[in-house]
Amino acid sequence: MTFSRRLFATAALAATVVAVGLGTAWAIETTPYSDAAFKAAQSAGQPILIEIHAGWCPTCKAQKPIIDKLAAEPKFKDLKIFRVDFDDQKPVVKGFGAQMQSTLITFKGTTETGRSVGDTKEASIAALLDKSL
Repeated sequence: MTFSRRLFATAALAATVVAVGLGTAWAIETTPYSDAAFKAAQSAGQPILIEIHAGWCPTCKAQKPIIDKLAAEPKFKDLKIFRVDFDDQKPVVKGFGAQMQSTLITFKGTTETGRSVGDTKEASIAALLDKSL
């Protein structure tokens, strides 16, 4: 079977469009934490996830694809994810009462609805996120 240049170019373009489209569909927006953005999300009554994260933490690295996958689900379309840097934002970490990285805290508006530390199981992280809805 011989491919013409036009057929090959068309197939390559189609593959690129599909890959870009899929990449966009799964792009999850994680916002660096700021008091102003957090308070605005709380005032709007949004479901919120606070992710206490450290770049060097293997548990945090394991949580990220799970959180990204769950946040891409339609029911979590309004979930606002704020990432708190464990090493650089110590006052914020302390303000949330977190003792260590890999802490996940959910809110529904101004009310804390749950938290977990070191969890890397998709089902229990999903249950935690459900509490924010």
